[in-house]
Amino acid sequence: MTLELPDLPYAYDALAPYMSAETLEYHHDKHHNAYVTNGNKILQDLPNMGSTLEEVVINAHKKGEQGLFNNAAQHWNHKLFWQWMKPNGGGSLPGDLEIAINDSFGSFESFRDKFLTAGATQFGSGWCWLVLNADGKLEVTKTPNGENPLIHNQKALLGCDVWEHSYYIDYRNARPKYLEAFIDNLVNWEFVAELLEKAKQEL
Repeated sequence: MTLELPDLPYAYDALAPYMSAETLEYHHDKHHNAYVTNGNKILQDLPNMGSTLEEVVINAHKKGEQGLFNNAAQHWNHKLFWQWMKPNGGGSLPGDLEIAINDSFGSFESFRDKFLTAGATQFGSGWCWLVLNADGKLEVTKTPNGENPLIHNQKALLGCDVWEHSYYIDYRNARPKYLEAFIDNLVNWEFVAELLEKAKQEL
């Protein structure tokens, strides 16, 4: 199993003004690439950790291989993070996703508030998530550092990186403003809807 850095699915400046080209260059080319490079170095000395990235993340966590888990989990997180955003994102939700969110949270506004609060109140580095849990319910969660829904038997539908390298160039210490820009102007809701359909089929 070899970790590979994916190309961004859009140009570096495609998410401006909500996420700058400078942020994407540092975040993708430096930070994400470091997770891939460091993860591969660790994997060389740890055989039989799995044949897929998901297996590597789960096995590294179960076996207490913290260094591998940190890098492989962050690689998994970021592979999805780039796809969770798109130019001219945000806006209206596909019908089935909107229905599911309304059923679980009462309204999109209620979900939005919970998601923003989860991201803003995650102490230190981490992520906030919209997940489908093992009971088939939508839930907003947050995790520290590189921890992700994989190890909690949840399906990640949407995640926002609240490590400082994700927003400090553009927003300095104003994490809530970054989170608002993400949910209102960057999210690729069509991709979220695809993940929901896939997750429901796998329950």
